[in-house]
Amino acid sequence: MLPVLKFMRLRHRDRNLLLKTYVLLGLVRLGLWLLPFQTLQAWLAKLHHNPRQYRAPHLTQISRRAVGRAIWAVDMSSRYMPGKVKCLARALVTQVLIGRRGYEPELKIGVAKTEDHALEAHAWVELQGQVVIGLVDDLSRFTPMPSLDPKSQN
Repeated sequence: MLPVLKFMRLRHRDRNLLLKTYVLLGLVRLGLWLLPFQTLQAWLAKLHHNPRQYRAPHLTQISRRAVGRAIWAVDMSSRYMPGKVKCLARALVTQVLIGRRGYEPELKIGVAKTEDHALEAHAWVELQGQVVIGLVDDLSRFTPMPSLDPKSQN
């Protein structure tokens, strides 16, 4: 009951953002399970740049408020989503939300070997060289894979 009361006390704009983020996170999780990654990524790319909300091709300064609200919405949605929300779903949703604000976030997926020689993967999002979501203490041990974004491969 307490989460519902907290939700109802939010400003209308924040409730709206939280609901949209929750739905998008659920769809991304489902898409990761059912679709080839490239198909999901193509669908998300269509959501990435909304012409009505698109401000500029390259923003030189990061608005901490705009980016912070997107990260807050992903964090809150992840907290109340059934099951454990993986870093890749969180990173993909963050990339869409920040991209819709006119920024060019970079999805990074890295791999590392564990002590028992198994592969471990982690996903995070960088904006202008700064990690905005997915920062872990040992991020440097992950070797980023080549970008899957067609724009960055030219």
